[in-house]
This record gives sequence, structure tokens and C-alpha cells, in this order.
Amino acid sequence: MKKRLFTFIMTAAPLLCLPLLGAWIAGFPISRYFEFPPRTIYIETAPFSRIHFIAYALIFLGMLAPMLIKGTLFYKSSKKRALLYSFPWWGWFAAILNMISWVLAWSRFSWFESAQPHTFCFLWFPFIIVANALCYARDGRSMLTHQTVFFLALFPASAVFWWFFEYLNRFVQNWLYAGSDLGPWTYFGYATLSFSTVLPAVLTVRDWICGTQWIQSGFGNWVRIRSFSSSRQAWFFLILFSAGLAGIGVWPNFLFPLLWASPLFMITSVQALMKERHLFSGIQRGDWREIVSAAIAALICGWFWEMWNYYSLTRWEYRIPYVHRFQIFEMPVLGYAGYLPFGLECAIIGNLMQQSMARFRRGSS
Repeated sequence: MKKRLFTFIMTAAPLLCLPLLGAWIAGFPISRYFEFPPRTIYIETAPFSRIHFIAYALIFLGMLAPMLIKGTLFYKSSKKRALLYSFPWWGWFAAILNMISWVLAWSRFSWFESAQPHTFCFLWFPFIIVANALCYARDGRSMLTHQTVFFLALFPASAVFWWFFEYLNRFVQNWLYAGSDLGPWTYFGYATLSFSTVLPAVLTVRDWICGTQWIQSGFGNWVRIRSFSSSRQAWFFLILFSAGLAGIGVWPNFLFPLLWASPLFMITSVQALMKERHLFSGIQRGDWREIVSAAIAALICGWFWEMWNYYSLTRWEYRIPYVHRFQIFEMPVLGYAGYLPFGLECAIIGNLMQQSMARFRRGSS
């Protein structure tokens, strides 16, 4: 437990302090990063650049294309698993509640006016239950029914997790919220409740995807990559992405993608240096199931996040440097690339929580 606590401190402290250090070195006023609720726009977003768009698109497709090709081939050849159980009643109830919430979120009924800005949770709590019901119908088990304590613990952990990304966004201002004018405490309460749904949504969808035959057969034995296999390699990634994280406070228009990439590689580097199992351990033996399912889960959730956001009264809007073009809902098409590392970060947090809870149970028994 002490080793895990040390790993957490070694990771959390730089993630919080490095962007602030970079902004301080650049001579920017530190107070602007702590405005709450955040309203002031102080970063001038770079305009669309065709060269940057093509470069980012090639990088994105270069990473995604091999998985898409292999996944498509195995999906066509794989047999669908038969459902072991019928879809549970609580899943149907959640699906109906989700549809009602969808109508309310996109409508402007006068009698619903006071609750209209706060429909996010009405959509996502039922979505999470439906995703659990899909897992239950196929396997006879789900996080909700068979890992209830872990499932419930994900909600407060998720709120802290996403508040961290809200903090990092203060240095790049890639998204802003519109449609409501709340005081600090009211904003904090509603935002925290909404942020609490992120991890349960992504990790439940990941469980559903990971249980499919095409993931199990197609990505269980694939390309072997010796990532983070040596201390030298781990130190290289840790220093590189630590510098990058500090850099977003100095050059937010150039380094904004590191908001998503740096936490992933910094956490993994620290785990590798501490000789702990990390998310990329599996691909050293060719097992990509955990990585692919987490990335796809985030993309699926991202689609629903962006879709439901589009016509909601309270919503977020994007300001993405150089690539803000060809929007799908509010999100520029290349912005969806950020969901790939984000899904892996969700998986890392989920794995750390499961490992800690398992060690706590063993220690108390």
C-alpha cells in the first residue's frame, strides 16, 4: 500500500504542478487559472491551418488504421455469442428513462424550465444502467450486479478524475461551458454530479466491448511491442511528457494534444519504474484487448456525449487550434482523436482502483 501511495504522489504532484510552472516561467498571471467558475477567455486560439490538419490527420489515421482493419476483418468472420440471459427489467426501465430524458434535454417545455440546464445526469445515469444490462444479458454478470462496491466507488473517483482535466483545460481553453450562469457553489455541485458519470460510463462500455468475440479473438494475440520494458525507456517517456505537460502552459496552441497524452504516459512510466503492472504490459505478449476495448469505449461514449450536448441548453463549446473544421456536432472531427488516450486513462484509473480494493480485502481478511 505504501508503494502504491508513493506511485500516486509521484504522478499526481507533477500532473498538477508542471503546467502551472510552465505558465509561471512564461510570465502569465497565475490567478487566471484559478477563476471559478471559469468564464474569462484569455487564450487566443490559433486559426485553422490546412498543413496542421493534414499532419494531425495522418498521425491519427496511422495509429487507428491498423486496429480498424484488423477489427473489421475479425468482426466479419467472428460468430456472435448467444445471450445467456434475457435483457433485465431494470435495463428496460433505464432505457425508457433515458429516452424520456433525451426528449426533455432537447425540448424547451416551460414547465421544465428550472431543470432544463441540468439534464446531463438524467441522460447518463440511465445510459450507465443500460450498459450494465447489456453486459448482464450476455454474460449473466455486470459491474452493477457483481462488483457493486467497485461500481459505486467509481462515481466519486470519476468526479475527481474529470475535475483534474477541467484544471488542465484552464491552460489551453479547448472547451468552454455555455447556457447557464451559476454561482461558485452551485456550479461546483452540478458539475461534480455530472463529472461523476464519466468513469462508470466508459468502464461499463469497455466491459461490454471486451466481452465480444471479435475483441477476444482479434486482439488477444496480435503485434508484440516491448513498451516500457526498461527503466531507460520509462525515464525517457517520463521526462519527455513531463516537459510537454509543462509546455502546455507556455505554448497552448502547439501542445494542446498533450493534455490527453501526457497523463497517460507519465502514469505508465511511473508504474514501469516501480515495477508494477501497467496498461501496456499486455501488448508485450501481443494482448491488445484491454487497450482496444478501452479506446473504443471512450469513442462510443464520446459520440453520445457530443450528440446529447448538441441541442442541450447547458452545453460545452470547443476552441481547437489549427484543426477546428469539419465538425460532428460541436466537436471538430480530429478532436475525436483525444478520446483514444482518454479511454486508456479511464482504464488505468479503473485498474488502480480494482487493485487497491483487492489488496484492501486481502489485508482485512
